[in-house]
Amino acid sequence: MKIYDKKLAYPYFVWMALFTVIPLLIVVYYALTDGEGNFTLDNLLAISGYGSVFARSLLLALIATVICLILAFPVGYFLSRLRVNKQHIMLMLVMLPMWMNFLLRTYAWMGLLSVNGPVNAVLGFFNLGPFNMLNTSGAVVLGMVYNYLPYMILPLYTSMTKIDPSLVEAAQDLGANTTKTLFRVLIPMSVPGICTGITMVFVPAVSTFVISRMLGGGSNLLIGDLIEMQFLGNSYNLNTGSAMSLVLMIIVLVCMSFTSSFDENEMEGVS
Repeated sequence: MKIYDKKLAYPYFVWMALFTVIPLLIVVYYALTDGEGNFTLDNLLAISGYGSVFARSLLLALIATVICLILAFPVGYFLSRLRVNKQHIMLMLVMLPMWMNFLLRTYAWMGLLSVNGPVNAVLGFFNLGPFNMLNTSGAVVLGMVYNYLPYMILPLYTSMTKIDPSLVEAAQDLGANTTKTLFRVLIPMSVPGICTGITMVFVPAVSTFVISRMLGGGSNLLIGDLIEMQFLGNSYNLNTGSAMSLVLMIIVLVCMSFTSSFDENEMEGVS
């Protein structure tokens, strides 16, 4: 008996072709041609002059991803061990900030981190500061962590709900302390959620331009800022912007393939 009809997938293929495949081909075309449409590699070679920006983007995105992982792991474990009705309430609280507009959330941090903002006001009670926290790399990382932390919590929570509590109890009965239980039971069995969370946080973090523009003050340019400047700024250049976009896509695909292969290896080891 036929379980499904292949014709049902046609709308999906049309959608993918119109909004994914064709735009990617356009990006590749402009990246490998000049203003007159002739083939050239000058656009890709010109990116070497922005090596420091690419390095800064990767570094800040990596730092934000690691911080999100450290913060989300205990939160995900705590949520997975609550009763089902309490899990729904806590998950709603985790996702509540995501219901607010991304720009508004980031703009709110501009007021919080300003010299006369609430953060410096609280530090003033302890005779600390005021500190100039805006327009710094730390503010950019903070914005990334705040905006993308839920994307790390949800995959970890989903993965940890599948861990049988009896395995943790068995490890403790066999003499494993908290550290051994963490590194030999919880982390290995949470690898699918960790890999998914890393991908969901690192990819938008490395390509963001709103956070760096608003919290970095333009002095901490990231890859997304350069691409946005090429397409929408005064230095309008489709070819260079497409070349940067192409390189960024390659970086993202390499990172995703790395985490996916690591996840598959771990799953094979478990099976």
